[in-house]
Amino acid sequence: METLRILHTNDLHSHFEHFPKIRRYLHYVQKNADADQVFTFDAGDFMDRSHPLSDATEGQVNIRLMNDFNYDAITIGNNEGISNPHQVLEHLFDHADFPVVLANLREEDESMPKWAKSHLFLTSKKGTRIALVGLTAAYPMTYGPNHWSIKMLGETMDSVMQEIAGQYDLLILITHTGVRMDKWLAKHYPQIDLIVGGHSHTLLAKGLQEGHTWITQTGKWGNYVGDITLHLDDAHHLLDVKPTTIATASLPEEPGDQQEIDALYNKGKELLERSAVAYLPEKYNNDVEAAISVSLDAIADFAGTDLAMLSTGLFLSPFKSGIINKFDLQHALPHPMHVVRTSLQGRDLWRLCMEVEKNRHFLSHFNLIGMSFRGKIFGQVHYKGIKVDMMTRNVYVQGKLLNPNAEYQIAVLDHYVLIPFFPTLSIVGENEFLFPQFLREVVGSYLSKHYPLKESDVFEEEKQEQQ
Repeated sequence: METLRILHTNDLHSHFEHFPKIRRYLHYVQKNADADQVFTFDAGDFMDRSHPLSDATEGQVNIRLMNDFNYDAITIGNNEGISNPHQVLEHLFDHADFPVVLANLREEDESMPKWAKSHLFLTSKKGTRIALVGLTAAYPMTYGPNHWSIKMLGETMDSVMQEIAGQYDLLILITHTGVRMDKWLAKHYPQIDLIVGGHSHTLLAKGLQEGHTWITQTGKWGNYVGDITLHLDDAHHLLDVKPTTIATASLPEEPGDQQEIDALYNKGKELLERSAVAYLPEKYNNDVEAAISVSLDAIADFAGTDLAMLSTGLFLSPFKSGIINKFDLQHALPHPMHVVRTSLQGRDLWRLCMEVEKNRHFLSHFNLIGMSFRGKIFGQVHYKGIKVDMMTRNVYVQGKLLNPNAEYQIAVLDHYVLIPFFPTLSIVGENEFLFPQFLREVVGSYLSKHYPLKESDVFEEEKQEQQ
């Protein structure tokens, strides 16, 4: 008989407030488990640039902290793969003490990324051969512009299953594909014994069995830690799987935890504050309308369009007058969103505006979760270059009545293409995703160009702080 314990996390999203408790729990089980061996995995989205220290260090602080969790293997999520520029991901794991398994991502020349393995073989102390395969969510619309070649799950698994055939006793997938796709994988590849999953932020408190395959996931943000017990016979055949999850809130807090959490945030804040971006005039001081107006100008300028659309819920705080730095921008616009240049026929632009206006009241206070959004409510939509008269249902572009047969380009966000409220964008829009800059970086570059810093500005601000 052999007993294995598998500890797992997913979708930590840089929620460092849970890291001290998670670390202690992992260390305790790794050292004291009533099992023959313990393995520890993470299923992606461990990094989120909405935390100032993750942003300031381009994820290197996440790797440093995760090294102390003693992972045996991880895979990546869309936050690592899409929210980071290509070169940042290329070097994200330079100092990692754990392997990355990821079968469905390639460089543009179809070579394997130097930091990843499509699969990995582990052998337990009692000789059980474990095959690990990693998969991440396949988003060609966004991986392609970021200079990656993403592969669909079916073609990837067909290839990997042939490659590893006959070389394992236990097949485990580490996936960042969501429960729906995990069920699809279990149905189409019944050889899979266990899926350690993430992406859909689903809490499977006791796991989910789909045919022969067990699927596990711990929700999001480190609110839970996964802990699975597996029993195998002497011939290395799997007898049973018993998944469970541990609520992080139920774990004891120790002196120093809060100081560690605060120190990580404050260090990130300090690093970002060192980078001044622009010197804003008084009209921007705590005025959300001014912030959204200049941000509309910024994304239109970046996309090379006359038209643009943004929503007020994106702005978690307004801008301020005087020196604005990278922390100010990160605090105001923490979302890992990219600008999209969308081409629409006039009749379709009219329909998009009608979708906006139809949903306007509902969205103004709609609590939105996911799709790269890091705020609370969607808010009110503002346009650049567009006016809508709902009494006549006419749309005016640059002061002229919209021409239904003309072609228009509008700057929007990938977020608006993904959410279900504006289907025109995804159904008939010709969408060009513009990488690698985030929304806040686009806005920051525009502000620095139009409100450049002068030495006298810095001197005057320092003088005021000293008084």
